[in-house]
Amino acid sequence: MVAHSAVEEQDTTTKSHRQRPSNQCVASPIPGPDLLDHQPPLPLLDPVPTHFPLFPCKVDFLLITRTAAMLERSGFYWGPLGVEEAHSRLKDVATGTFLIRDSRQKDVFFTLSYRAASGPVSVRIVYKGQRFSLAGSEHSFPCLFFLLEHYIHSSKKSLTVPYRKQRPTLQELCRKQVAESCGGEVERVARVPVNPILKHFLLEFPYRI
Repeated sequence: MVAHSAVEEQDTTTKSHRQRPSNQCVASPIPGPDLLDHQPPLPLLDPVPTHFPLFPCKVDFLLITRTAAMLERSGFYWGPLGVEEAHSRLKDVATGTFLIRDSRQKDVFFTLSYRAASGPVSVRIVYKGQRFSLAGSEHSFPCLFFLLEHYIHSSKKSLTVPYRKQRPTLQELCRKQVAESCGGEVERVARVPVNPILKHFLLEFPYRI
């Protein structure tokens, strides 16, 4: 279950649980030379303007800017939305409805806001060692969207559906269905036998969210 005690305004010591790295995330760090031959070709994503500071590490810069670019395409990223407004939007929606927004803390990039059974809650998304986790959780992931999928598909169903700025298009719904049929594996999405234009569209956001 998503940690309720790790609200954005509180300071919580975050534990880092090192799971086996995944090579299926478009926004993951560049793989080593021994894995390059086994990676499907992925589209280049243009960086989007962000509130992020300069990065001393190029891998961190690439991972966060690619994640931000995909968030812009997700439909449930609300940018610099304040905690009060986020909670107001989630007040009367179904339990588990969630959105991603910018954090107001200088050392945190993103915040997850969602409707818990007790009401709207905000939790910091911690980025450390090229992995994402929720503040107060031992589970970490090489991709922000893998983190969301974990809580969506877990038995406790802490998250259910994203709170989008607008209804998804028919094309976006079809893309999600393709991702579902591929079991959430980005490499399988990359092998779908379609023309290059459709392949690029599928890989712009190849997740089951």
